[in-house]
Amino acid sequence: MAHSYLKASDLPQALPVFPLGGVILLPRGQLPLNIFEPRYLNMIDDAMAGDRLIGMIQPSGGPKTLPSLTPVGCAGRITSFAETSDGRYLITLTGVARFRVQAELPSAAPYRQVRAEFAAYEGDLKPDEDEVDFDRPEFLEALKLYLERRGLDVDWETAEAAPPEALVNSLAMALPFEPAEKQALLEARTLADRTGALTALMRIDAAEGGDGDAPLQ
Repeated sequence: MAHSYLKASDLPQALPVFPLGGVILLPRGQLPLNIFEPRYLNMIDDAMAGDRLIGMIQPSGGPKTLPSLTPVGCAGRITSFAETSDGRYLITLTGVARFRVQAELPSAAPYRQVRAEFAAYEGDLKPDEDEVDFDRPEFLEALKLYLERRGLDVDWETAEAAPPEALVNSLAMALPFEPAEKQALLEARTLADRTGALTALMRIDAAEGGDGDAPLQ
């Protein structure tokens, strides 16, 4: 990314958020988004005029118009932006760091904002080098079984060569798990924890047969 954040205090406390069920962002992961609702177009306009940061977070229940928010989300920086002829924004968010919601902030803007606490996730600001215990053959075996059950495929050449963090985080973001499972992957403390959780989820799904009808995002 063009902008480098070195410590938690470099990140803003007030953060606009985009609640979206079944979607997570992880540090250094890339998330393409198609923005068309007026309130979120407004949010992107404001972000592009400022620090280009927004928070991806899942709703956790409550009324559809104003759902509760999960306690942990991930801030992303807009690293790609394009406007379509019909007024939509096509953006890419690159994950910066996870945050814990301290409170929702009152705002005159049409979108929601929270007070974000990044200190607990300051380690997200540098790549996770916890690669020693990454068992790629075991992980890829679980992935193969999962994908076969679901009728999906990946670029195996890339999967065999990608750095562990990039591979695990991209799959945690892309594979069609339930929102609660996605949240567990987001909140996993370390890369090793996330790898273990993702491997277990893939093996459980493969053993149950999957539902075979959920597309790869």
